[in-house]
Amino acid sequence: MAKRPPTFYVFHGSDEFSLRAAVHSLREQMGDPSMAELNTSVMDGKQATAAGVFSAASAMPFLADKRLVIVEGMLTWLGRKGGGKTAKAEVTALVEGLPDLPDFARVVFVEPDTLSAQNAVLKLAMTAPGGFHKAFNPPRDPSRWIVQQSQNEYDTGIEPAAAAALAQVVGTDLRAADSELAKLAAYVNHERAITQADVALLTPYVAEADVFEMVDALGRRDGATAARLLHRLLEDDEPLRLFGMIVRQFRLLLQAREFLNDGGAPNQIGAAIGVHPYVGEKLATQVRSFTLAQLERIYHILLETDLGIKTGKVDGVLALDLLIAGVSQ
Repeated sequence: MAKRPPTFYVFHGSDEFSLRAAVHSLREQMGDPSMAELNTSVMDGKQATAAGVFSAASAMPFLADKRLVIVEGMLTWLGRKGGGKTAKAEVTALVEGLPDLPDFARVVFVEPDTLSAQNAVLKLAMTAPGGFHKAFNPPRDPSRWIVQQSQNEYDTGIEPAAAAALAQVVGTDLRAADSELAKLAAYVNHERAITQADVALLTPYVAEADVFEMVDALGRRDGATAARLLHRLLEDDEPLRLFGMIVRQFRLLLQAREFLNDGGAPNQIGAAIGVHPYVGEKLATQVRSFTLAQLERIYHILLETDLGIKTGKVDGVLALDLLIAGVSQ
């Protein structure tokens, strides 16, 4: 006897890219796109009710064999603090009604965070014959995911060192990683493996990642390491452009320190100062090494260095060496 296909799904977790890919796959299984749209409903979980979900899912499909209902964030909303009796009643109604969905129904609960194992609807999806559940969490090793995605999605190899370099830049942001892979695969025309040089050439923030490492050394007052990293960067970059990157890094650190001193949370730095979440995470770690007074002193040194370079009083490379020496004191 053939196993009954799932009629309701719980997709949850912070890996938004993979979660959305799974939802997209279900949409594609609806067949002819023109008919699929007529048989697909997307509901805001904060406004949806159990009765509304069941009504949408139970409507007979029009010239198709399935009815797809995508419910965004409903389980998270119902499980929030302060939901009260109304939320509990909605959860009870879902638990009672979901096992009785018609065979043509496909109800998908899309949750942006990992649900508690005690969530009643998630527990139902784990045990009921018509239920299906999957947690989407960022990979522990983004570089491994990058290698697999490059091959599976773009039919293009990527060297391990290149995958590691890209992972260092994007962190666990798989959407950003996929976007960079699409660009890199097109650049090599799917004819050869993506190299570390390709990543350095086409991907933003690769050089900035080395600047992060250099500033880390300055935070430890490790002038020798900072100087070594500086000259490694100078092998591939112009002094003025590199100086601009250093200025940008300390400006971000100054903004991050001011945000924290005003009571902001470390995990909100990226959104507060308008940088990529991965950069925000790195700043939250790095800024611990600097007080506001230290960053203000360093910024004054940067201004003096800028003036010296632009007026021709000092050579660009020498100016950067003096900068490292002054900041690491």
